[in-house]
Amino acid sequence: MGDTIIDRCEGKGLRMTEQRRTIASVLEDSADHPDVEVLYARASERDPRISLATVYRTVKLFEEAGILEKLEFGDGRARYEDAERDHHDHLIDLTTGAVIEFVDPEIEALQEKIAAKLGYDLKGHRMELFGVPKKRG
Repeated sequence: MGDTIIDRCEGKGLRMTEQRRTIASVLEDSADHPDVEVLYARASERDPRISLATVYRTVKLFEEAGILEKLEFGDGRARYEDAERDHHDHLIDLTTGAVIEFVDPEIEALQEKIAAKLGYDLKGHRMELFGVPKKRG
């Protein structure tokens, strides 16, 4: 479909109001994994008329359309990222809540090997690691 979240929304026939476009633009500009509260704060800086309810409804709509992927890292907050980002896995720092994205070719190959050994063609996966920083010194 299209390259941007807005392009993909339009390609799926979603009605794109000005506020939905603002929310999509905020998501497009996010390098992190924002939750709805963070999205609302960022979107309302651009358009003070946007309500928290609008952000919730828009995120749900985008998720149902396959535009956004919902991520839950065990902290009780649903976070979101573009469903068409390049594949990556996550390491969640349990002390700060920071989410570190990474790709490891060895892990990817091992997952393929395991799926094949069990008689499957791997079509996708999601991996989330949870950890705390090692003590130094």
